[in-house]
Amino acid sequence: MSTSAEQPTINQPLFDQLRDAIRAESPVALATVIEGEFTGAKLIVQPDAQSSGTLGNADLDRVVTRDARGELAAGRSGIRHYGLHGEAREGAVSVFIESFAPPPKMLIFGAVDFTAALARVAKVLGYRVTVCDARAVFATETRFPMADEVVVEWPNRLLDEVGSELGERDAICILTHDAKFDVPAVVSALATNVGYIGVMGSRRTHDDRTKRLIEAGVDEGGLARLRSPIGLDIGARTPEETAVSITSEIIARRTGRDAKSLTVTEGPIHG
Repeated sequence: MSTSAEQPTINQPLFDQLRDAIRAESPVALATVIEGEFTGAKLIVQPDAQSSGTLGNADLDRVVTRDARGELAAGRSGIRHYGLHGEAREGAVSVFIESFAPPPKMLIFGAVDFTAALARVAKVLGYRVTVCDARAVFATETRFPMADEVVVEWPNRLLDEVGSELGERDAICILTHDAKFDVPAVVSALATNVGYIGVMGSRRTHDDRTKRLIEAGVDEGGLARLRSPIGLDIGARTPEETAVSITSEIIARRTGRDAKSLTVTEGPIHG
C-alpha cells in the first residue's frame, strides 16, 4: 500500500553522534525544526566542536548553534523562534533545543559532620558529588557512601586538576575552618568558572578569613563571589537543616530569586 505523504528521512549518523556523546557524558544538544520550512531538520551542537547536520539554512544554523550552546551551558531545553535566516523575535521557524548535559558537579571540601548531610541532599538534587579532604583517616568511602567520589588530597591541588571542567551549573562548598585548608581552596576556586562558591563559618570566622584572603591577593571581585557565611538565613542548626540551607542558596542563585543569604543578613547565624 502506497501513500502520497513522504516519510521523513532518518539521518542515522546524527543519531549515532548523539548517542555516543550521551554515553560518554559529553554535553550535546539536539536542535529540531518543529514548525516552519524544513520541519524535522536536525542539528547536533556541542560546546567545542563544529555542529553537524543542518536546519536548512546556513544563517539559521549559525544562530541556533550559538543559542544551543547557551542552553547547554545552563542545562536547559526549550523552544526558540526565529526568522527564516535566524532573525530574532520572529516566528517563521520554531526550533526545539533539547539539552543533554552531564549532571552538575558539587565539590565538598572537608570531611566534617555536615559533609554527609550535604552530600545526601545534593545527590537528591541530581549532583555528581565529590568529597575531598587531605586527611585519609576522615576521607573514606565508608563515611561517605553517598558520594560519587571520595578523594584524599589537598583541596587546592584537586581544584588545580579539575577546575577547568567546572562551569556555571557546578558548585564548590568549603566546609573546613582551618586556614591551611580553606584559604588555598578559596583561592583555587576563584580561579575557576564555577557558579557557586560557599564557605562555612561564623561571621567572625568569615571576617578573619577575609583578612587572610586579602593577604593572599584576593581582590574585591573575588570576595564578592563568595557566599560566606554559607547558606540561606532559615535558622538552620542540624547538619540536615544546614544542607537544606546551602542547597536552597545554590538554587536561588541559579534561578535569580531574591532569597536572603546569610552573606547579606546580620546578627548571629543560629539566632
